[in-house]
Amino acid sequence: MEITREFLHRMPKTDLHVHLDGSLRPETILELAQQQGVELPGNPKNAKEFRDVAKIGAYHESLADYLKAFDITLMVLQTEEALYRAAFELGEDAARENVRYMEVRYSPLLHTRNGLSFPVIVEAVAEGLRDAKRRYGLMSGQIICGIRHIEPKASLRLAELCVAFKNKGVVGFDLAGAEYDNPPKDYQAAFDLIRNNNVNLTIHAGEAYGPESIHQAIHVCGSHRIGHGTRLREDGDLLNFVNDHRIPLEVCLKSNIQTQAAESYESHPLPFYLSYGIRCTLNTDNRLVTDTTMTDEFEHAVRYYKLNIGDLRKLVLAGFKSSFMPYRKKTTVTAKIAREFDELVREYEKKLGQKAITDPRVAQEIASQLSSADGTRPLTDAQVLLERDEFDTSATEEA
Repeated sequence: MEITREFLHRMPKTDLHVHLDGSLRPETILELAQQQGVELPGNPKNAKEFRDVAKIGAYHESLADYLKAFDITLMVLQTEEALYRAAFELGEDAARENVRYMEVRYSPLLHTRNGLSFPVIVEAVAEGLRDAKRRYGLMSGQIICGIRHIEPKASLRLAELCVAFKNKGVVGFDLAGAEYDNPPKDYQAAFDLIRNNNVNLTIHAGEAYGPESIHQAIHVCGSHRIGHGTRLREDGDLLNFVNDHRIPLEVCLKSNIQTQAAESYESHPLPFYLSYGIRCTLNTDNRLVTDTTMTDEFEHAVRYYKLNIGDLRKLVLAGFKSSFMPYRKKTTVTAKIAREFDELVREYEKKLGQKAITDPRVAQEIASQLSSADGTRPLTDAQVLLERDEFDTSATEEA
C-alpha cells in the first residue's frame, strides 16, 4: 500500500521531544513583540522576514549555532500571557495533525527576565496545555529542563521545582543546552534529587558529543530515555546495553541534519537502529526553528528508509510505550492507538485498492548501508555483525 502524506497526517502520533521556546508560530512572535514593545533583531515586518532573520529551517555549522535562534524567541516569552499562548498554540498545532500525546520541555529559568517566578511560569504553561486538551483532546505533560551552560546550582533549583510539580502537570526532568564541554555528570546533584523522588528523567546526549555522553546519562545520571542518541552507533557495547534494557531514543531527524549531528538523511543511524531493534521514537525537537511537523518527520523516514506500514506501526507504538504516562494509563492508551492505527490501515487499503505490508522489515542491507554512509565514522561491532549476517534482527519487539 502506498504510504501517502494524508495517511501520515491522520495517523495517531506522539511528540516526546519538543521545546516550547523553539516551537512558536512566526506570526505569534511578531504579534507578541509588537504588544510588548520588543524590538526583534533585524526588525522583521512579516513572517517571511522573520524566518530569514532567525534562519528558520536552515543548516547550521553546529548545535551551538542552531541554538542562537532561541535568543530571539525568548525575547517575547517573558510574560504569563505569552507563555500561555505559546503552550496553547503548540498544543493546537500538534492536535491538528493528530498528535495524541505530547511532552513539552522548556527551562523556566529562561523566562524570568521580567520577574516571573518559577511557579507562575509552570502554571502559565500548564493552563495553556490544559485548554488545548479541553478543546482538542490532546494529552500532554511538561518536562522541566536544566541548562548545561549555566552553573549546576541553577539546574538543582529547577530539579526542586520539578519535584514540587510532580503529578501537577510535570512528568519529567531533562538536561538541555550546549552539550560539548558540559558533561551530564557535572549536574549530579540535580539528577540525584530527581531519582530520589521517583521522577522521570531524560537527558540530551549523543547529539553534539560522542557516546561517552550517553554512557554518563545512563550509568552516572540514571536517565530513563535519551534525547537524540545520534552517536550511540559509535559504541557497539553501549548500543547493546541500550537495546537490551529497552532505553528509548528520542530521534529528531530533520533537527539532527541541521545541527550536523548527522551529515545527511542517508547517513543518519535511524534505519540501523530500527533494524537492530533499538526502541526509537520520532519527534520534532523544534517546530519553528527546525521548520518541521510530526507529519514531516514521518514522511522523511518513509522516503529515505523505505519504511512500510509495519515499520510505521512499530514507530508509532514505541512513542506511546516510551512516554512518561503512568503505566496503567499507558497500556490502555497504547492498545487503543494500536486499534485506531489498524482501522486506518484497513480504510486506506480499501480506498487505494492495495494491500499493506504489515510485517516490520526495515531491510538490513538498507540499514547497514545507510548507517555506514558517513565514511568518517568507523562501523561499530553491532554493524559488523549485521553486515556479516551473524545477528538475527527479525524478532518482533517485546514489551
